[in-house]
Amino acid sequence: MQKYFKNVGSDLPSALVVFLVAIPLCLGIAVASGVNEFSGIIGGVVGGIVVGIISGSNLSVSGPAAGLTAIVAAAVLKLPAVEAFFLAVVLAGIFQIMMGIFKLGIIGDYVPNSVIKGMLAAIGIILILKQLPHLAGYDKNFEGDEAFIQVSGENTFSAVLNSLNHITPLAVLIGLTGIAILIFYETKFIKSKKIFQLLSGPLVVVVVGILMHYLLSDIPSILAIKQADLVTIPIANSTKEFISFFHLPNWSFLTNKDVWITAVTLALVASLETLLGLEAVDKLDPFQRFSPPNRELIAQGCGNIVSGMLGGLPLTSVIVRSSANVNAGAKTKMSAIFHGLLIFVCVAFLPNVLNLIPKAALAAILIFTGYKLAKISIFKDYYKNGWEQFMPFVITVLAIVMTDLLKGVLIGIAVGIFFIIRSNFRTAIFTAVDNNNYLIRLRKDISFFSKARLKVIFENIPQDASVIIDLTKAEFIDKDIIETINEFKINAVVRNIAITIKKSLYNESHKLVEKDHLDISDDRAH
Repeated sequence: MQKYFKNVGSDLPSALVVFLVAIPLCLGIAVASGVNEFSGIIGGVVGGIVVGIISGSNLSVSGPAAGLTAIVAAAVLKLPAVEAFFLAVVLAGIFQIMMGIFKLGIIGDYVPNSVIKGMLAAIGIILILKQLPHLAGYDKNFEGDEAFIQVSGENTFSAVLNSLNHITPLAVLIGLTGIAILIFYETKFIKSKKIFQLLSGPLVVVVVGILMHYLLSDIPSILAIKQADLVTIPIANSTKEFISFFHLPNWSFLTNKDVWITAVTLALVASLETLLGLEAVDKLDPFQRFSPPNRELIAQGCGNIVSGMLGGLPLTSVIVRSSANVNAGAKTKMSAIFHGLLIFVCVAFLPNVLNLIPKAALAAILIFTGYKLAKISIFKDYYKNGWEQFMPFVITVLAIVMTDLLKGVLIGIAVGIFFIIRSNFRTAIFTAVDNNNYLIRLRKDISFFSKARLKVIFENIPQDASVIIDLTKAEFIDKDIIETINEFKINAVVRNIAITIKKSLYNESHKLVEKDHLDISDDRAH
C-alpha cells in the first residue's frame, strides 16, 4: 500500500482532473439512459472506489459508459420497474465474476494493436466533435454521447453545424480560454515548475471558467451562459432526501426472464468494452505495465454488484476517463480511487459549488484530451508502417466515428483479420526464378487459403522449365494444397516441366505430406 501513497503528488491532481471530467459524463449518461441522474453519480463513485481497489490496472478508470446507454434505456422501458433493472445490474456483476474465474479475459488479447490504436484515435476525434457544440453553448445532446446517430435525431456532424446557429459568446470565450490555458501548460516553462504539477491545467481551466461566468453574468442575457450550460448536480435539502436518492434492487423480479436477458447482455457488452479499454490504457501507460484482464473482470463484477445494490448504473472501464487520467500524469490506481472519493464528497457536501462549473470549461478539457489521442503524427506513423497496419487502423477510426465504439471495433477486427490472412498468404509461399529454373518453397502452415495463389504460380511457369518444390520448411500442408501439387504434376508432363520435391524428416514422421496423397517422388521427374 505504501507504494501507492508515495505517488500521491501525481495521483491526487490527476484524480481531480478525472473527477471534473467524470461528473458531467455520469449525469449525461444517466439522463440518456432514462434513469435518475443520481444513478450516474453512484456509478461514478463505485467505479472509482470499489473497482479501483480490486482492479489490477494502475491507470484504468471505471464508471458509467456511453456504450451501454442504448441497452440500459431499452431495459428500463421493457422491465416492469427500475428496481428490476438494478437487479439485472447485480446479476450482470455475478456473471462477470464467473467470467473472470473461468479466465475469459483473454478475449482482449486477440484484438490487433492497429485496431486498439485506431480505437484510441477515434475516441479522440469523437471527443473533439462531440464537445464542440458544448463549447459553443449548444447542449441538446447529453454529455458522453459517443454514437454517430444521437438521441436528438442529429448526427455528430449535423450537431456541430447546428451549434453554429446557437452560439453563446461567453461559453465560446470560456472554452477557448480553457484550451489556451491547456496549451500553455504544455510548454517547457510550465513543466519545469513543480507548483504546476499540483496546480494542474484542467483545475485552472475550471476555476477560470467559474470566475468568468461569475464576473460576466451581468452582461446582456443574449450573451450570457444559460442555466442549461452549467453542470447540474441533484441537491438534497436534508440527509433523508439524500438517502432517498439510493434505490435497492427488487429481488421479487428474480423470476422475470427479461431481467436475466438484460443481465447477460450487460455482462457481455460491459466485459468486452472493459477488455478493450484495458488494452487501450495499457498502450497509453508510459511505464508499459500489464493489467491482468481476468482480475479486471472480477473487479468490474464486484463493482456492478455494489452499484446495482445502491441503484447505480452498470460500469465498464471508460477510455475517456482513463485517457484523461494518463494525460494528467497519474502513476497508480490511487488516482481512480481518489476520483471516486471526490465525487462522493463533493456531491454530498458541495453540490452548489459544482453547479457553478460551465460545461464549456469541461468541453475544453475533453477537446484537449481528444487532441492528444488523435494527433496527426499517429496517423503518419501508421502510414509509414505499411498498408497492413494503416488500413485496419484508419478503417477502425472511420467505423467508430460513423457508428459507435463496439460496432467500429468489430469492423476494425474484421479488417485486421483480413490483412493478417492476406499477409500470411504472401509469406506462406516463397518463389525465386533463375533463368528457367524455379524454386517454390512452402513455409510453416499452408492452408487451403493459399491454393489460389499456388495455382497462379504453377500456371505462369513456362514449358521446359525446371521446378524445385521445397517442403522442408512446412509444418502443415492442407489436403487441397497437396491435390493442387498433384494436378500440377500431371500438367507438368504435358508441358515438359521437370519437378523435384524436397521433403524433410518432419514431413515424413508427422505424415503431413503422405505418399498416398502427394504422388510425386523425391527424384526429378518429367
